Amino acid sequence: MKPFAQFALAGCLLVAAGTAHADETKFLQSFNGNFAGKGTVQLTTDVPNVGVTCSFKSNATSTSLSLDGNCRGLVLVTRAISANLKVSGAKYSGIYVGSRTGPAQLNGSRSGNVINLGIRWAKVVNGDRKARMTVEKRGENGIRLTVIDTDPKTGKSVVTSRIDLQRT
Repeated sequence: MKPFAQFALAGCLLVAAGTAHADETKFLQSFNGNFAGKGTVQLTTDVPNVGVTCSFKSNATSTSLSLDGNCRGLVLVTRAISANLKVSGAKYSGIYVGSRTGPAQLNGSRSGNVINLGIRWAKVVNGDRKARMTVEKRGENGIRLTVIDTDPKTGKSVVTSRIDLQRT
């Protein structure tokens, strides 16, 4: 490759990398604020869903996103829930707190308005330690948090948690 072509290619790659980082920064910071909403939670795939009401405070920087809040269900049961994510390039990683099993590891990436994360539970849940979580930006003021696990009896994917939040 000729020196000028190498230089031009390197310049294009640097611009693309800078644009990707800028896009991630803007995307992450769109989560800043206070959110509240409702949803359902299913502790295991063989028990019924429980309706919950939740509130979250979200903080974001150019390289991180934290969602801290609580959800209330069955009249008096309240559980603290948080997800703290770090971004390195196109990869997201972090910790989810809210499961009865203890802190869970999160790893994944973003596609469009959705952060797709693999969960590694601290202990076995629904027959294994794996599940999936999505953090979806819905319009200017909405967030949808979803956890999907596999039913050990059927092998089918089951939504075990879906919470829709709106900026307050």
